[in-house]
Amino acid sequence: MTLQTPLIIDAIRSPAGRIKAGGAFTELHPTELLGQVLQHLIQRNGIDPGEVGDVITGCVSQVGEQSATPGRVAWLGAGFPEHVPSTTIDRKCGSSQQAIAFAAQAIMAGMHDIVIACGVESMSQVPMGSARIDRNPFGPSYAARYGAQISQGVAAERMAAKWNLSREDLDRYSAQSHQRAAAAADSEQFAREIVGIRTAAGLIERDESIRVDTTAEKLGQLRASFADEMLRERFPEITDWRITAGNSSQMTDGASAVLLVSERLATRLNLKPRARFVAFDVRGDDPMMMLTAPIASSRAVLRKAGLHVSDIDAFEVNEAFAPVPLAWLNELGADPQRLNPSGGAIALGHPLGASGARLTTTLLNWLEVNGGRYGLQTMCEAGGMANSMIIERI
Repeated sequence: MTLQTPLIIDAIRSPAGRIKAGGAFTELHPTELLGQVLQHLIQRNGIDPGEVGDVITGCVSQVGEQSATPGRVAWLGAGFPEHVPSTTIDRKCGSSQQAIAFAAQAIMAGMHDIVIACGVESMSQVPMGSARIDRNPFGPSYAARYGAQISQGVAAERMAAKWNLSREDLDRYSAQSHQRAAAAADSEQFAREIVGIRTAAGLIERDESIRVDTTAEKLGQLRASFADEMLRERFPEITDWRITAGNSSQMTDGASAVLLVSERLATRLNLKPRARFVAFDVRGDDPMMMLTAPIASSRAVLRKAGLHVSDIDAFEVNEAFAPVPLAWLNELGADPQRLNPSGGAIALGHPLGASGARLTTTLLNWLEVNGGRYGLQTMCEAGGMANSMIIERI
């Protein structure tokens, strides 16, 4: 086998659908949602679906409607060839970003020439935590080392306290996320990356999650979501509980997909690449802080790439909670205008398994619209992990 260069040929996503009753995709099976995204990806690039080597799919809650290898079901339901396999990746919030990394590695190794990395999560039909209802996944040895596990919301509170981020800081940043996303939608920037999804109610072509009238003042009226007396005693460093529904990512339904092709095949098929990969990183951090690993991982991926923060034109730091990008910004010293310039998960939603490839799609689109060269994306993940990646626009 000869080492090959993987290239991004295309990256697309569905609109973000609210999970409350009446939301765009609450009645649409998740494999139908992903299947339509896959159909768009194949059709708009004119590739032979039979030449795809693998469909690597990120999905976190692999139970119920998402339990039967959703990428495989979506692929077959879309009418594509039976001989093309699929597998499912769960690296929590970074699942489809990890799918991209594995797809790139498969092409680098010469195993495949075409791989689709994708992700899906129907948080309306398969609610977060469904896989562990009435079950404790944390064994006694883990508990002896770390004590009782905490939620990501409490971890976000700990981050806000450690980096001295006020409630006003968090709400101001969150309102900005909606404002930037609204501007990207109004300028038709998102129209370049969103593919329409057919539902019983009609064709859905725009995100449902962006609140154009959101202000920091309105967000400031929301109650803290995670405070209780037991936690107050356990974490006395949290003197002011600040995490609310308004400065947290929205739970949404969504799917996304990235088409990777080897350079040799792209040349032979006359496919126009949109980006190449510069560097990857994945690492862990303190699971009781949970959300801090993007800081160390971003530093590592910059070292691997031989680049500095100032070399990067745009950063996508997943907005699981507002303290995550703000603490990252504090530590990395990046230009705030380059951080999540199209808004983030606070405005666009966080359909867990689909978010990694969604960030890639939005990042690549922004680089093309604005003439940027390098983009860095990073995702915090449950258990105190993070994936980071740098791409270069071609």
